[in-house]
Amino acid sequence: MEAADRPGPLQGLRIVEFAGIGPAPFGVMLLADLGAEILRIERAGATWPDVPIVSRGRASITLDLKDHAGREAALRISRAADVVVEGFRPGVMERIGLGPETLCAENPRLIYARMTGWGQDGPLANAAGHDINYIGLTGMLAAIAAPGEAPVPAQNFLGDYGAGGTYLALGILAALFERQRSGQGQVIDAAIVDGSISMLAPLMGLMTAGLVPPDPAEGVLAGRASFYRTYACADGRFVAVGALEPQFQATLSDALGVSDLSDGAALAAVFATRTRDDWMALLDGKDCCVSPVLDGNEAQAHPHLRARDAFVTAGGIVQPAAAPRFSRTPGAVPAERSAAALLSAWGLGEIET
Repeated sequence: MEAADRPGPLQGLRIVEFAGIGPAPFGVMLLADLGAEILRIERAGATWPDVPIVSRGRASITLDLKDHAGREAALRISRAADVVVEGFRPGVMERIGLGPETLCAENPRLIYARMTGWGQDGPLANAAGHDINYIGLTGMLAAIAAPGEAPVPAQNFLGDYGAGGTYLALGILAALFERQRSGQGQVIDAAIVDGSISMLAPLMGLMTAGLVPPDPAEGVLAGRASFYRTYACADGRFVAVGALEPQFQATLSDALGVSDLSDGAALAAVFATRTRDDWMALLDGKDCCVSPVLDGNEAQAHPHLRARDAFVTAGGIVQPAAAPRFSRTPGAVPAERSAAALLSAWGLGEIET
């Protein structure tokens, strides 16, 4: 499947993205996949890396935002937008004259979305930081650490993309829904620390109910239970075992010939007798919650993910398909579009760069 220009549920939504790195581009990608029109403003002289896939679906224009003409062009573009997204430290946009007070005064219906790690206020608001710092401060990193071992970050999936970019997109959609009633825009303060704490809600609920230990790293879902962890196989690859419920444990016990699934050493010894793929063939069709631990290339070839077209080829690159899925207005990896064509569609004509 190649990149498409299908409508998607957000057809006609106009977003101006001030180029940056990290969670904001991911949040904007989610909206682009669902049909939003994205015009990215690149800052003249900036050295942002060109990251494919997450930057898909944009038209780009380069402006010198330190120059009066460049700022006026950015202001003119923002007047035609539904949403503006920026991911700089607090105060950066204000210093160049493009903060929310200025842009929202010019366009009262504008949703001005601000993506940061620490938030727009508080003692750490202007401190440097990255994913590992934000999830470390909020308790998320400790919750996934093995007891007595140094916590290991999960790439930057949890903070930047889960608690950051995904919550940014959620906030934008909620603000747009509210605007339908009020006719007014507003400013969104999307902070990774806030999203991280929000994501802890289910775990905190389990702790409050006494269903997991006060230290979540000691709990079943953190891999402390022998029936909810990964095991090495004979070929050095791994399987993921998630047999939480009694019926799944009974099926797994019969399949493995291990009577006591609480004996992690016994399970490790059994799994070490066959290769990962041999185990998956043996357990195929059995409801015991065992799956292979695949690398990225293997995932692309897995029959289930292939059947769902979870990965698509666009621009000669294999990349994730749009998510979630819609019955009438499906999203898609958006086709490339020139800035000139997008500006014309927005009724802006030519913008000098």
